[in-house]
Amino acid sequence: MTAKSPDSYDQTFDLVVVGSGTGLAAALAAHDLGLSTLVVEKTERVGGSTALSGGAFWIPGNSIIEDGGGDDSLERAAIYLEDIVGDSTDAARWQNYLRHGRETVDLLRRVTRLKFMWSKGYSDYHSDRPGGSAVGRTCESRPFDLALLGEHRSELRRAGMAPPIPMPITGVDYRVMNLMGTIPQRSFPRAIRRVGQGLVGKWMGKEYAAGGQALAGGLYDAVLRAGIPVWRETELTDLVTETVDGTERVTGAVLVRDGQEVTVAARRGVVLSAGGFDHDMARRHEHQLDSLGEWSLGSPANTGDALDVTEKLGAGTALLDQAWWFPAIAPLPGGKPKIMLAERALPGTFMVGGTGKRFINESTDYMSFGQEVLRRAKSGDPVGQIWIVFDQKYRNSYVFGGELFPRMEIPESWYEAGNAVSADSMEELAAKTGLADLAETGRKFNAMAEAGTDDEFARGSTAYDRYYGDPSHGPNPNLRPLDKGPYYAVKVVLSDLGTCGGLTADDQARVLRTDGSVIEGLYAIGNSAANAFGDKYPGAGATIGQGMVYGYIAAQHAAGRSKD
Repeated sequence: MTAKSPDSYDQTFDLVVVGSGTGLAAALAAHDLGLSTLVVEKTERVGGSTALSGGAFWIPGNSIIEDGGGDDSLERAAIYLEDIVGDSTDAARWQNYLRHGRETVDLLRRVTRLKFMWSKGYSDYHSDRPGGSAVGRTCESRPFDLALLGEHRSELRRAGMAPPIPMPITGVDYRVMNLMGTIPQRSFPRAIRRVGQGLVGKWMGKEYAAGGQALAGGLYDAVLRAGIPVWRETELTDLVTETVDGTERVTGAVLVRDGQEVTVAARRGVVLSAGGFDHDMARRHEHQLDSLGEWSLGSPANTGDALDVTEKLGAGTALLDQAWWFPAIAPLPGGKPKIMLAERALPGTFMVGGTGKRFINESTDYMSFGQEVLRRAKSGDPVGQIWIVFDQKYRNSYVFGGELFPRMEIPESWYEAGNAVSADSMEELAAKTGLADLAETGRKFNAMAEAGTDDEFARGSTAYDRYYGDPSHGPNPNLRPLDKGPYYAVKVVLSDLGTCGGLTADDQARVLRTDGSVIEGLYAIGNSAANAFGDKYPGAGATIGQGMVYGYIAAQHAAGRSKD
């Protein structure tokens, strides 16, 4: 840890925010309180994992839900979080999150040019638990014009997956458009509307984007208009501490910018919003699974910087075995995993492990999916290679992997890489894949699907299961027998949206030492901090939600405005 005298700093700010994903929201909150603020970004592009994400946020009782006609109470949300989170984290963390969620949303509605909407019907991930909501608490940005960034447009991190033509697809759009093969009367008008918005917008000099691109773009636009400096390609290498009135506190940061070391004073503190350790495979193998590949969908710059710079301060850590797990289609050699969201829930498919047996409710939320894989591995009963199995009717009906539209053939490159196998019968598919129990699993699954009830894993029994199902199919929108070939099996890997274990922090976002004492002047938010919801993912956008809300809380505390 570096010690400095006041006259040795190169520049001085009230608050230094390290990271430009949800850290942008922290910077806006600090600026709104009159604090001079600097944003530091390690890479050449702004937006972090937020720009790569779906851009949704889960914040109960906010004004967007209210404006959409929803009636969500913090009391019910508290019942829900108390039930699912339990003792996996300090309850004060999620309690203060609930207290300040609405204020955070209202600030962003006021200081940005973003327009938000409630994703009505996007169920909480555990909606069947007390306090859960089947209509959901998830919100997202409406399409945002990235051309508003002007000369700074190229500085925004590119989307992880983008349509081939200008077409701003929101999360709500995705769900409906994914059903174009079975409910075309709903899917095609929506697709045409979004294509029209994209193409007409382009003709008018606009560039509409949705999802994480919209959210990150809108936050960056607001930061630029506020005059908040953003230092890109600047890396945090150390923190500066001073003893003030007998207490050691963080008072600055050592940065490397343009190849030169720069020491910046932070009179009110430093906010670590530098992401998790998504791409630090040594740490991941140590704390998670030694069989994990480099399959994370998080920002490539997320290598555990927040953990590195706080180690000498004795900062505590928690939940390092956790991530926002996300099963994905196995990558081709040299490529990246392909996002797989609705695919697991739709009728006409099931998933198996290395012996060909089902091991989970395929429609469950993606974090719970990954946690089951980890649990099995640690108990000595590993799942093994995961496959998603489906028939031709499924392939004719739904979008797959975000790039294969209904009836499109699976690319030959998938077969050549061993990532896909096809056969005319389930027995032949079992022989080709080496999945010894696959044929028997298929027979058992088909009998249950015919009856509309999953006796093994209760697939289709919750509102979240059904959200990504096919409402045109009954009696269970998630189950249909696979009864006519050809049949397909595609490899799946355990990817993630980023790690969610990190620095221990209190309900004011202040970093804590291993003994529980506060490191004054140091805050951690987003994936740099241990998940405010412990080992649970309460609903779509909980990761972005807590990054934004705790950014607001950190700014309030740094400005001396904390209400708690």
